[in-house]
Amino acid sequence: MKKSVIYSIVITSLLSVGCGEEFLDPVRNTQVITSEELAALAPDNPALIAGTLEGVYSFMVQPGGVLGTSRHYDLGQKGVDIYTDMLSGDMALSANSYGWYQNVANLVTTVDFTREENRIVWNYYYKVINISNAVINNLGGNDAVPADATTRHFMGQAKAARAYAYFYLTQLFQKEYNPTQEILPFYDGVIVSPAKVPASQIYDQIIEDLNQSIEYLSDYTRPLKNQIDKNVAKGLLAYTYAAMGNYSEAKILSEDIINTGGYPLTTTGQLAFPGSGSGFNNVNTPSWMWGYDITNEMGHQLVNWWGQVDYYTYSYQWAGDRKVVDSGLYAAIPSNDIRKSQFGTSGVTNGMPINKFFDPGRAAGGQQAITTDYIFMRIEEFYLLSAECSANSGDEATAKNRLKELMALRLGSLANANAYVDPLVGQALKDAIYLQTRIEFWGEGKSYLALKRNKATSTRGTNHVFRSGQSFFYNTDEMSFQIPENELLNNPAITTQN
Repeated sequence: MKKSVIYSIVITSLLSVGCGEEFLDPVRNTQVITSEELAALAPDNPALIAGTLEGVYSFMVQPGGVLGTSRHYDLGQKGVDIYTDMLSGDMALSANSYGWYQNVANLVTTVDFTREENRIVWNYYYKVINISNAVINNLGGNDAVPADATTRHFMGQAKAARAYAYFYLTQLFQKEYNPTQEILPFYDGVIVSPAKVPASQIYDQIIEDLNQSIEYLSDYTRPLKNQIDKNVAKGLLAYTYAAMGNYSEAKILSEDIINTGGYPLTTTGQLAFPGSGSGFNNVNTPSWMWGYDITNEMGHQLVNWWGQVDYYTYSYQWAGDRKVVDSGLYAAIPSNDIRKSQFGTSGVTNGMPINKFFDPGRAAGGQQAITTDYIFMRIEEFYLLSAECSANSGDEATAKNRLKELMALRLGSLANANAYVDPLVGQALKDAIYLQTRIEFWGEGKSYLALKRNKATSTRGTNHVFRSGQSFFYNTDEMSFQIPENELLNNPAITTQN
C-alpha cells in the first residue's frame, strides 16, 4: 500500500471517533488501521505519525468537521471564535438574513443543551483530544521518553494539541475557575473517565502537557506556522495560568515569548487598509505566531470563516448575515487610533471589519475559492497579557511599559501613548488593558477569554439584532456552553450540567 494512502486512512479513521461512548466502541472496523498496527509500522515509517498529527491541524480548519458541511457555522477553531466573540458582545449580529447565528447571538444556545452549537463545540475539542491521544499512544504513551528528536517533536506537538483542546473546554463549559468543581469527562489515552472530573485534574493535565511540550520542542524549527512550536506552547500555558489567576507564571511566560520569540509587533501599516502590508489575511505576517495557510487546493468556498466575516468574500457577510463591531466598543476607540479605521462607517458595510479582515481583491462578494489565511495567535496577545498580569500583581510599571509599546503604534507616536497610559493607576489601568484587549483582538476569538479572566460584564450596544442594550455578568448561564444533549443521552455517567 502506498504511504499516502496509509496516511489518508489513518487520518480518516481518527476523525470518525468522537467522545463519550464512541471512544469505547468495541466494533472492529477492518477498513482502517488500529493503534496497535500503526505502532508496529511507526518505527520504520515516522511519516505515519506525521500524517496522524497533521490530522489534528487539518481538523482545526475543516469545514463541517463535526456535523457536516450542511451546517455552515461548523468551521473548526475559527467557528468557535465567532461563537465566543458573539457571547462576549463585541461582535454584533446586526442583520440576520439567514439565521445561522441567531441562537448564539440571542443567547439561546448557551441555556438550551439541545441546540446543535453545543454539540459542535463539545465534539470538536474532544475529537482533537482523541487524535492527539492516538499520536501519543503510538509514540509509546504518556510516560514514554522519546528516543530521538523526530519522535520528541511529534510528542511535543501532540501533547500541546491535547492541552489546547482541554483548555478551551474549561473556558467554554465552566462558568468560572473553581478547581474543585467537576466539569468534564477525562481521556488521556489510558484513563477513560466518562464521568466529570474536578477542574483541577483537567488543569493539572494541561500544565503537565504544555511544560513537557515546551521541553520537547525546545530545538524544533517548524516548516509551517500551522504547527505548534515552543512559543505557541508557552502562549497556551500563559493563558492557562492567567485563567487560574496565577498572574506571576502567566507574566513570566508572556515576557519570555516577547523577549525570546523573535516576533515583532504588527506595524501600523499592517493594522488597517490601505496601509503597507495591511490586512489580517496572510500567515506570513511576521507578528503571527500560529496560523493556517489556506490554499486553493483545500477547496474552501461558501462554508468558511472568511465567508462569515469578510464582505469581500462570496458568502454570508456579503449576502446579509452581518457581523459588525459592537457600537459601544467602536465608540470607545479614539479617533486617532488606527484601529478605528479597521471598520466601515457607512452603508451596508457600516461596522464591518472591511479594513482588517479582507480578501486583497477587495471586490464585494468577490472571493469564492478561499485563499486568505487563518490566524490563531499573534505576539500582541502577550504584550497585553503581560500588562494584564502585571497590573493584577501590582507591577504597574511593567504593565504601563508593555501597554505603551503597543499603543505607540496604534496612536501614531510614543508621545500619544504616554499621554494615554501615564495617568492610569489601579483599577483604571486594569480597565484600560481589558479595553485594549477587546479592541486589538476584535474578531480573533480572544475577547471571551479576557471577559472570563477579568470577571467582566458584557454590555451590548445598540446595533445588535438580539438583546440590544442588555448586560450579562461573565459567570451567568448565558456566558457558557451546555454539555450537549447527545452526550447526556449516550453517556450515563453524566447526569447534570455544570
